[in-house]
Amino acid sequence: MKPIGVVTDSHSCISPEKAAELGIKVLPMPFYIEDECYFENVSISRDEFFEKLKSGANIATSQPSPSSVFEIWDEALKEFEQIVYIPISSGLSGSCATATAFAEEEDYKGKVYVVDNGRVSTPLYRSVLDALELIEEGYSAKEIKDILEASKADMVIYVAVEDLSYLKRGGRINAASAALATALNIKPVLKFDIGDLDAYKKCRGIKNARKTMIEAMKNEFSTRFKDYYDKGEINLVAASSTSPEVTEDWINEIKEAFPGMEVLHAPLSFGLACHIGPGGLGIGCSCRPKRI
Repeated sequence: MKPIGVVTDSHSCISPEKAAELGIKVLPMPFYIEDECYFENVSISRDEFFEKLKSGANIATSQPSPSSVFEIWDEALKEFEQIVYIPISSGLSGSCATATAFAEEEDYKGKVYVVDNGRVSTPLYRSVLDALELIEEGYSAKEIKDILEASKADMVIYVAVEDLSYLKRGGRINAASAALATALNIKPVLKFDIGDLDAYKKCRGIKNARKTMIEAMKNEFSTRFKDYYDKGEINLVAASSTSPEVTEDWINEIKEAFPGMEVLHAPLSFGLACHIGPGGLGIGCSCRPKRI
């Protein structure tokens, strides 16, 4: 039996194939389409999901059931003495707090360490990779939890939204604002920072939104994250809910703006895409956690 394993949820954007390659486990997160429960990468394909999303189907996210959490933990504990569980940020879902409570139960106390470091999407993906590196470096499960949580503030994401109707459905903006923005071709850029999603800037057209996000990241690198950037300890991440062709063009634009930097990218999870809608593009960074 190996000493420490890593478990995350599908909000990390890690596919089942990639999870198998990394040697980790991913909990498929549930969501409802017209009151019928589905599980990401299990009971519905990406094409089917977006067809339903574009058709106007009522889609709602949900927390995983206790039994599904226990099942994946039990499965992991057959292979590992302890596990580091890295779920979606507590600022976006109650599932993290629920998991933290579960980890205090007799069967899991001292065996499961739940990390709440404010991550979602590809920054959460990056945290999984950080955890695997820390395991290789010989840190304990408790130390890995502490190291990842201490780096909570060392991350940011910017997201450009193509169609505001999905934010309207989720109650982020009202119908009048959505209609006016659509008429004026306004594409908002949102900023996700330490668990909170807020408006950052309104842009005329998606091209300007992309430029705004690139400039925002350059500013982050020259100010807030300058020390990490100068040391080469910053990881660029990207995500999208658009077509493979547009995504590839976006990744190439990022690489041109930040030559020599690798970009960790993946499609947005269904649980995030239902709020962002089709056509979403994101860029962000996650700094290398400071060792203890």
